[in-house]
Amino acid sequence: MPDRKLLETFPTPSALPFVIEHTSDEFTSVCPKTGHPDFATIVLRYQPATSQTKAGKHGCVELKSLKLYYQSFRNQGIYYEAVTNAIRDDLARTLKPTWLQVIAHFKGRGGIKSTIRAEHGNVPAAWKTL
Repeated sequence: MPDRKLLETFPTPSALPFVIEHTSDEFTSVCPKTGHPDFATIVLRYQPATSQTKAGKHGCVELKSLKLYYQSFRNQGIYYEAVTNAIRDDLARTLKPTWLQVIAHFKGRGGIKSTIRAEHGNVPAAWKTL
């Protein structure tokens, strides 16, 4: 399995709450049943802990490390649902955000497109419909 130790963080630069959204259009993994590649767009959305919530070093994810973490799934035989939950769990443990949402939009295979959502914390209702 991919290693969350690839993820690097830096302290949240603001004491006021804000939301970060990162979108990766180049995510790949492998279907564990067929061995065929799976392609997805991964949307990571989160509210980092602020200095008021004692974020410490766990605030924001450094983008190159996020890219390397995503790339570590490339040769993994893993189902869509497991991918999405693993990303959520690893980022929640690493960042310690106020809330976090991972939305994985998998490309069509066999005529079926799949979207998997995994959340951590109390995601505001306004972000649940996007």
